[in-house]
Amino acid sequence: MKVKEVADLVGISVRTLHHYDHIGLLTPEETTESGYRIYSDRDLEMLQQVLFFKELGLPLKKIKEIINSPSFDKKEALELHRKMLLEKRSRMDKMIATIDKTIQHSKGEINISDKEKFEGFDFSHNPYEQEARARFGDKAVGESNSKLGKMSKEQIKSMGADFDAIYKDLAAIRHQAPESDEAQAAIKVWYDYLNKIGSYSLDAFKGLGQMYVEDERFTKNIDKYGEGLAVFMRDSMAVYADENRE
Repeated sequence: MKVKEVADLVGISVRTLHHYDHIGLLTPEETTESGYRIYSDRDLEMLQQVLFFKELGLPLKKIKEIINSPSFDKKEALELHRKMLLEKRSRMDKMIATIDKTIQHSKGEINISDKEKFEGFDFSHNPYEQEARARFGDKAVGESNSKLGKMSKEQIKSMGADFDAIYKDLAAIRHQAPESDEAQAAIKVWYDYLNKIGSYSLDAFKGLGQMYVEDERFTKNIDKYGEGLAVFMRDSMAVYADENRE
């Protein structure tokens, strides 16, 4: 199958498949004389594995390490995927049941306890939030405020213009795949700029992206430049952080 056919079959972009090839995550077994990538059945099986691992929240760099390991066993991987997805489905079922009970409660049909109102919620699967709030909230903001306090009005005005330009550039490409070369080049500009006014580790940068979506104040301000920009930045920042760890 050609790359466009695979993209249509799977529901991902051609750019994403090109990116997987570029980073050595999934390179088609065959390329025609005219340069077309040809995906074999084996390539499709590996793509399925990649997307399963991605669904479980693993970064592309880690997925590459796993599937290229001599000890990688597709059958064992599928069993792991199944187990994790069953756990995820179980959590979803509990949350649906909680919603149903809450609807009945709001109609006066049943009474539910405060504890029952939150059955199914599990925030332990967001490992970045606590670290992001600690690092971003304390260290990075403290250093940023210190630097801002030493700036002149002209410098602050110039910085505001820089922020505006970066957001506009990102908004212009927000419909592209976060892992695309263009998205990653643009988000690197944001990472480098932030580190001019603060101190952001890759983990803190990734956590900051999470906050862009989880905190509606961030989302509202960022999406003024284009609807969906906050989500695009979150995803692009996550890819950048995961792909640039040593």
